[in-house]
Amino acid sequence: MRHTEFWARMEAVLGPAYARSWAEQQVLADLESRTVVEALAAGEHPKAVWAAVWRRLELPESER
Repeated sequence: MRHTEFWARMEAVLGPAYARSWAEQQVLADLESRTVVEALAAGEHPKAVWAAVWRRLELPESER
C-alpha cells in the first residue's frame, strides 16, 4: 500500500476534512503509542498503520 492509497482510505472512512486531524491527534497503542502521522513519519509501512486504524475504528472486514 502506498501513502496515497492510505490517505484515500482514511478520507473515505473519516471524510476529507477530518481524516488528517484524526491522524494527527489520535494516539494508537498498536503504533507504539504514536499518532498515525508520527508512525508514518518514522517509516512505518502504510499497510501496518492502516491495520492499526482499522482495528481502532472497528471497521468492517470489507475495509481491511
